[in-house]
Amino acid sequence: MLVNFATSGDPNLQNQPDLIPLDRVAVIILGGGEGKRLSPITKTRCKPAVSFGGRYSLIDVPVSHSLTTGLQKIFVIGQYLAYTLQKHLFQTYLHHGILQNQIQLLVPEERNGQRIWYKGTADAVRQNLDYFSEVAADYFLILSGDQLYNINFREMINFGVEKDAGMVIAAQPVKTKDASRMGILKVRPGDSQVVDFVEKPKEQAILDRFYTDDLTLHQMGASSSDGKPYLGSMGIYLFKRQTLFDLLLKDPREDFGKHLIRTQMEKKDVHAYLYDGYWEDIGTVEAYYHANLALTRHGDDRTQGLQCYDETNVIMTKSYRLPGAKTTGAQINEALLCEGSIVEGDEITRSVIGVRSVIGKNTAIRHSVLMGNEYYERPPLATGQIAENPGIGRDCLISKAIIDENVSIGNGVQLINRAGHRDFETSGDQPKIYVRDGIIVVPRSTVIPDNFIF
Repeated sequence: MLVNFATSGDPNLQNQPDLIPLDRVAVIILGGGEGKRLSPITKTRCKPAVSFGGRYSLIDVPVSHSLTTGLQKIFVIGQYLAYTLQKHLFQTYLHHGILQNQIQLLVPEERNGQRIWYKGTADAVRQNLDYFSEVAADYFLILSGDQLYNINFREMINFGVEKDAGMVIAAQPVKTKDASRMGILKVRPGDSQVVDFVEKPKEQAILDRFYTDDLTLHQMGASSSDGKPYLGSMGIYLFKRQTLFDLLLKDPREDFGKHLIRTQMEKKDVHAYLYDGYWEDIGTVEAYYHANLALTRHGDDRTQGLQCYDETNVIMTKSYRLPGAKTTGAQINEALLCEGSIVEGDEITRSVIGVRSVIGKNTAIRHSVLMGNEYYERPPLATGQIAENPGIGRDCLISKAIIDENVSIGNGVQLINRAGHRDFETSGDQPKIYVRDGIIVVPRSTVIPDNFIF
């Protein structure tokens, strides 16, 4: 019997009748490309497997929201460094009672003597059509593996069925400064039908053409325009089964956003579903950094960060089986301390402290993200040498930094970007340290010696 988590969802949504049985909806989660803009964080794992909030992986968000909604057929399409994604899926969801046939990983294969490689979002789905055609589903919900949001997809599915839409695009009201980095939709005034689409518009004349009036936004469900007169595509799509198959076979191009949306619009059956809550695309180091620090805020502002404390819409991740965090004398303000962390430091301010983080005496961590560690004691290296254990030593100062997993930082180290770099990386015999958007990034398994100052 398949496990159904729908009963744990939003009570208001639970009272809504399903217009289609949820077992007739399959989910396709796209693992994304190389994630070059998120480098060096993505040098050792794919984007969906990147740690978030000290204990989750990015892939946990779409998978958990799908399960909480009650969707039971989930396909994850991976490509780059797919083992890291496979490992996380296996370690996480089998321990939550999810059966293997509920979540399946698809990766490029060799077929008919040719190596298959995905060229874009649409191409990744197209290359797996043989598998999807065997799935008993009337609708396909297509998600990204590297976005953050709090959505129960039942409402979006009901919206699509009620509109009898061949394609539904989840959209969000956005400001002018955000419109130029997103796909922007134009809907028919007073309606949700999409009549035009443009990818990342830069010219004001084009933006003016895609302006959405307050009345239309209100009729679509926005609480207020709030200076957000454009509808930005979230890269979340709901398709009727045959609509998706016909579109992929008719238009051979690679990407939904860049190519296929406009093709489908010609049939006048594309509608925009408005989501007026928190959403973030983790495409850059800066976006990743700020999305993590948003978790340290107090209060219940559901538009400013991912909600991890909502028991009705739980985000699952692997069971670490670790004790609670332990602190000794540290002054802690606006910080998130995860399981198994041992903090003897002097100060933790507006920072995320990941699982198994070890922080020595008189050390200050400010405005930083520590991804945590996979172990307290590092296994011997391939050469047989005994390496430094992961953790941060005593008398250190870490400010505005992302410290990747299994990093060893010695005593008296200062990571403060003293030269004020915006984009930089060390060279020669220096420990490998990057600066992206003014944020220090220390890659996975780096060793930084005592008294090093950056």
